[in-house]
Amino acid sequence: MRYAIVESGGKQYKAVEGQAIEVDRLTEKEGAKVDLTTLLMADDNDVMVGTPTVSGIQVKATVMDHFRGEKVFRFKYSPKKRIRVRGGHRQQYTRLMVEFIGKPGETRDIEKAEPKPVIEKKVEKAKAEPKVKGEKTASGPAKEAPAKKAAKPEKAPAKKSAEKKPSTPKKSGK
Repeated sequence: MRYAIVESGGKQYKAVEGQAIEVDRLTEKEGAKVDLTTLLMADDNDVMVGTPTVSGIQVKATVMDHFRGEKVFRFKYSPKKRIRVRGGHRQQYTRLMVEFIGKPGETRDIEKAEPKPVIEKKVEKAKAEPKVKGEKTASGPAKEAPAKKAAKPEKAPAKKSAEKKPSTPKKSGK
């Protein structure tokens, strides 16, 4: 497997032939060809390290699309000064398809690595069979099921007392 470490926008990325990489937004339009700066190239046991770049090695990629990343929130808070500032940011990215890594004029068959399909394993729930008391299972002796708690009787609503307190006569202000 041939791969290269490339630089784009001051950041380093691992580029593998036939796979896509996501870099910070580039000015090129979709479908445009891009040459990336190569810092290291490895082909099985052969490794070439640049000082700072590897001369004579090209990494060619095609711009697939431009997209925005997930929103990142920030929040400034000063409790006693009544300062609450909320903001967010969405970084813009460019998806590049790496087509060729090698010397100019070199021809190679690129093995495009297709994403492996995700296989979901469905776990079937075992039907609960009633166990006989004292029956042993493969994991050890049978355990008794905890006793169910008796249902609490519902409380009757509180009755209002039939007796009323004797009312006191109101005093007039005269």
